[in-house]
Amino acid sequence: MSRIGNAPVTVTDGVEIKIEANSITVKGSKGELTQDIDPSVTIKQDGNTLTFERTSDHKDARAKHGLYRALVYNMIEGVSKGWSKKLEFHGVGYRAVANGQKLEMVIGYSHPVVIELPTEIKLTAETQKGKAPIVTLESHDKQLLGQAAAKIRSLRKPEPYKGKGIRYSDEFIRRKAGKSAAK
Repeated sequence: MSRIGNAPVTVTDGVEIKIEANSITVKGSKGELTQDIDPSVTIKQDGNTLTFERTSDHKDARAKHGLYRALVYNMIEGVSKGWSKKLEFHGVGYRAVANGQKLEMVIGYSHPVVIELPTEIKLTAETQKGKAPIVTLESHDKQLLGQAAAKIRSLRKPEPYKGKGIRYSDEFIRRKAGKSAAK
């Protein structure tokens, strides 16, 4: 039994929901998102509450029951409040500069790395003396935001010996001891 799928979703004020045959569109102050829904899951709207029901008890239908409830909840939160992720650049000489939708990074390669982000993502980069540069990504689309943040992080994953690399602000890197000297 899906505990997540059975939980109703409350639609916040200022959010419009349009349910069609196999898709749902959520529109709010931050933007508009559309999600296709599998036929094994049905959505019912009662006032400002959405409930999700599955057509069968098949394993695939049970899995999608909770999945689509979580996706729609993330869409509603995104168009009303928005999502954000912060990335920290740890390493000597690591820098990040935001130029519009382009993020220019110096992360230990022989050349600067430039990434162009989608227009749905708002990009800010701040650098304070003595602290690691912080890049903040904000968007109404949680999936797109997570994908962009993971792409940036994959350029220099944090390593466990010195702690260098790009990490999420809430991420903890478990440090390892280096080589022991021979006796």
